[in-house]
Amino acid sequence: MIDGLPTANEVAALPEAIAGAVTAEALDGGDHMNIVQYLKWGSVGADALVRAVGIDDGYRADRKMGVFTAEHHLAYYRELRAGDRFTVAGRFLERSAKAVHMMMFLADTAGGRVANTLEIMLVHVDLRHRRAVDLPADIAVALDEHIAHSRALPWSAPVCGAMRIRR
Repeated sequence: MIDGLPTANEVAALPEAIAGAVTAEALDGGDHMNIVQYLKWGSVGADALVRAVGIDDGYRADRKMGVFTAEHHLAYYRELRAGDRFTVAGRFLERSAKAVHMMMFLADTAGGRVANTLEIMLVHVDLRHRRAVDLPADIAVALDEHIAHSRALPWSAPVCGAMRIRR
């Protein structure tokens, strides 16, 4: 690990890792990847991880439930520039009956370092009534399996400390 962060290889070993590259269109006036792109790629990675536990288009259509982002925190550690390749992957950290705490990592593949983290608090909702509801048992079990895997990793997620599951 570098600076208490996972390495790019550790990030790539997480489930549902997605690869990408910084395009010229993704740059801002500082000639590095725009902050909106970090949020976009972190969200794409989070969506892949959420789908992996069963919260996908079919889930939303059939069960009329899904997740909403209630809070997020972006942190930047290294800049990415045009042509840089990266990997995005994440971890489920904790859950309650209605909420899920997760963290996404965007790692510079060539540099071997995390460039950005996106910490997210999701709330499970009934899409018809737009209210928080308990996670169904099958989704809760899938999340618990991911959380157990996450807790067994030899590195801690560098959480901001402001977000947590409320009990």
